[in-house]
Amino acid sequence: MTLYEHDVIVVGAGGAGLRAAIAAHESGADVAMVTKLHPVRSHTGAAEGGINAALKDGDDWHDHAYDTMKGSDYLGDAPAVETLCKDSPQETMQLEHWGMAFSREEDGRVSQRPFGGLSFPRTTYAGAETGHHLLHTMYEQVVKRGIQVYDEQYVMELAVTDEPEPEARTCYGCIGYDIKTGELNGFIASGGVVLATGGPGQMYAHTTNAVAQTGDGQAMAYRAGVPLQDMEFVQFHPTTLPSTGVLISEGVRGEGGILYNSEGERFMFEYGYANNDGELASRDVVARAEVTEANAGRGFEDDAVHLDMRHLGEERITDRLENIIHLATDFEGVNPLEEPMPVKPGQHYEMGGIETDENGETCISGLYAAGECACVSVHGANRLGGNALPELIVFGARAGRHAAGEDTGTPQIETGPSARIEDGDVEPPVELGAVKSTSTVADGGTKDDSPRSVVNATLEAERERVDRLMETDGINHADVRSDLQETMTANVNVFRNEDGLKQALRDIRDCRERYQSVGVSDPSRTYNTDLIQTIETRNLIDQAEVLTLGALARTEFRGAHWRQGYQERDDEEWLKHTMVAWNNGDPDLYYTDVLLEGEDKRYEPKIRSY
Repeated sequence: MTLYEHDVIVVGAGGAGLRAAIAAHESGADVAMVTKLHPVRSHTGAAEGGINAALKDGDDWHDHAYDTMKGSDYLGDAPAVETLCKDSPQETMQLEHWGMAFSREEDGRVSQRPFGGLSFPRTTYAGAETGHHLLHTMYEQVVKRGIQVYDEQYVMELAVTDEPEPEARTCYGCIGYDIKTGELNGFIASGGVVLATGGPGQMYAHTTNAVAQTGDGQAMAYRAGVPLQDMEFVQFHPTTLPSTGVLISEGVRGEGGILYNSEGERFMFEYGYANNDGELASRDVVARAEVTEANAGRGFEDDAVHLDMRHLGEERITDRLENIIHLATDFEGVNPLEEPMPVKPGQHYEMGGIETDENGETCISGLYAAGECACVSVHGANRLGGNALPELIVFGARAGRHAAGEDTGTPQIETGPSARIEDGDVEPPVELGAVKSTSTVADGGTKDDSPRSVVNATLEAERERVDRLMETDGINHADVRSDLQETMTANVNVFRNEDGLKQALRDIRDCRERYQSVGVSDPSRTYNTDLIQTIETRNLIDQAEVLTLGALARTEFRGAHWRQGYQERDDEEWLKHTMVAWNNGDPDLYYTDVLLEGEDKRYEPKIRSY
C-alpha cells in the first residue's frame, strides 16, 4: 500500500477529466489523474455527433441558451445553462488551437451541422468521430504538460471526514485499486478531488454505453453524503443498432437522414409526432415516437424502425459519416450506402447526477464533479444532442481551475441539504437503502480530520472490503447485475407506469439483499476483473434505486420522463429538482428550486413543441 500526494486528483480520464487536469495544471497545481482505463479508451471516444457552440455570424449564445432551456423542458438552471453557452465558443476554439481536426467547409471555416432541438446549425464536428478526436487532442496536452496519469487504477471509495452534516465534511482524497498488481493505494489531494467518471449506463441491458460505464463516481459521492439530482431523467437515444446498442450518430439525421416505419411512412410527419422538425425533434420526442410505432405493429424485427441515408449520396456520406458505414456493416450486416439501417432507442445518457454548482463543486468541501457524472443542471429533463461535449470541456475546465485555487466567481446555484425547499412524499413498496445500518455516516469516513489520517482510515476499510469479497464463497455478482439490468430495461425505460416502477424497486431490493452474499471466485490479485465488476455492481444498485425512486415520485410527463396516467407537464407542482441523499444508509427524498432567472432574462416555461 502506497500513499501518493498531489494538489488536485482527477478521477477519470475522459473528456471532462482531461479538461479538468489541463485547467488545474494551467492554474499552477500539481495535478494527477487516476483512471481505471487508459485515457484514450474512455467512453467520450464513442461520442460521434459534435460540440454545440455559437461560432458563426447569425448565431448567438443567447439563442443556444434558449434552445437548451427549451430542450430541458424548463428544468435546467439558468446560471448553468448560460455558463455553458457563453463558454462553449471559446473552449471549442481552444480545442481547434490545440490541433483538433474539425471538419471544414471549402472556405476553411469549421463545419457546423443541424442537430435536434437547435434553431441554428451550431454543432461543430469532426466527421462522425468527434469524441475520438477530442480525447486524443486533450491527451496530447496532458502528455505535453507532463501531468501524472495513474493508469488502470480503479477508484473504489472517497476519503471523507465524518461530520454529521454533509456540508461540514471535507474530501481529502480517494482509494485506488491497482488492477495490474492488486495493491490498494491512497491518493491525498490538498486542493480537491474532481470526479469525472461518466454515466451509469450499465444498469440497462440495451445501452450505447461502454462496459466500464458503471457510475462509480456518482455512487461514491452519494454514499459520502452528496445528493444525487434528477436521476429519473434518462435519455434513450433514438438511433442505436438493435443487436449491440452501438450508437448511430444524430449527425445522420442532421445531414438529412429519414426515419421510416414498416409501412414505408415517414412517421415523424405522417403521425404528427413533430410536424415542424420531423427527425430533428428533440431526442425524447423521437425515441417515444419510435417505440409507439413498434407497439402499434409498424416496426421491423426487434422493435426497430429504419433510418435511411442513401439519398445523401456516397460522396457526402463518406466525407461526413464514414464510420457509420463501418458500424452498420460490421454490427448489423447492412451497407447503409445500399439499404436502410435498423435502429431502436437505447439507454444513452443520464441527465441527472452529482449535485454541483457552476464551478463543479459539491456540498462537500474539496469534492468536485464534471461531465455526465455531474448535474449542474444544464440538461434538465432532456439533453440536446451536441450539448454533452461542451459540458465536458466547459465544466471540466471550471472544476479544475477552482480545485486548483483559482477564483472562478461566486456560484448562484446552492448545493447540499440546506437548499431543500420541500420533503418528498412517496411510499415505496419495500424498504430502501442499506440492508444493515452502517456504523459511519459517510462510508469510509473518520472523525480525525487530518488528510493523511482520513485517507489511511479509508484505505484500511477498503482493504478489509476487498479481503472479505475475495474470501467469501458466495454467489456471482453477474447474476445480480443481470437481474438489475432486466428490471430496469423492462420497467424504467422510455414508457413508465406506477406498477412497473414499484416492481423495479422490489427487484432492486432483492438485488441489494442478494448482493450481501456475493463473493469473488477468481483468487488472483492481478487483473482481477471479477473483483472490479463485483464492486461496480454495488454502485449500479445504489444508482438504480435512486433513479427509480425519483421516477415513482415524479407524477408528471416532463422531457424524457413519461408517466402513464400523468400526460401533462405540471409546472405548478413539479417545477423543482428531485434530490436523494444517502443519509446514513436511509435514502432521503427532497426537492430544490429550479433557477429560471438568467443574466438578463427569465426563461418562462412554454409549451414545448417541435
